[in-house]
Amino acid sequence: MTSQLFAICFNTSVPSDLARFWSGVLGWELSAGADDDLAVLPPDGAGYRLRFLPGPASKAGQNRAHFDLTSASPQDQRATVARALRLGGKHIDVGQLPEEGHVVLADPDGNEFCVIEAGNNFLAGTGAVGALACDGTQEVGYFWSAALGWPLVWDQDQETAIQSPAGGTKITWGGPPVASKSGANRLHLELALPADADFEAETARLLSLGATRSAAGEEARGRAFLLDPDGNEFTVTHLG
Repeated sequence: MTSQLFAICFNTSVPSDLARFWSGVLGWELSAGADDDLAVLPPDGAGYRLRFLPGPASKAGQNRAHFDLTSASPQDQRATVARALRLGGKHIDVGQLPEEGHVVLADPDGNEFCVIEAGNNFLAGTGAVGALACDGTQEVGYFWSAALGWPLVWDQDQETAIQSPAGGTKITWGGPPVASKSGANRLHLELALPADADFEAETARLLSLGATRSAAGEEARGRAFLLDPDGNEFTVTHLG
């Protein structure tokens, strides 16, 4: 049985602050739980959650992945930006041009994200989080398409994008040049398998697709720490 995307995880020195920020920006429910296992849940109960895990405070350069939030109208875009700023976000400059319609912000822990202008056809119908936009190769886009069983919805000029057959957030990769990686990523994907699935067989499948085992995490029963072909960390958890 193929792994499902269970969560997009943030490694952060301020899990509770970041969870409250993203809950407020997206209007998603903040789950009750210990400070080291906070989550923000999607409104329909389907799809992935956001998890906020204790991690180092230092940040070197831009993250390899960021959210593109959607807007239904110019007024909606302004309201999202204002809400983010009120909750502790800030404007940042990553080289965007004045004529570009999206707004670039950082959350209270410095993680970049964009609020995309209304009328973006590529993100139409995806929901509040239109895309997880990643710095990555065409190879890694193919890997994740096979790993998750999500079809490619874009594959041109070494840029790729995938989306669940059920719709929702797209995951995109911008192609070369890919920035070098310094330390562990702040954002990573967490995959999950149901209780009746063969965890060892699924781990072997992911390795056969091009994943490698990570030396950074201590593998435990029912949990694997892996790297995708671009060296990005991800985990596989057996829910049994």
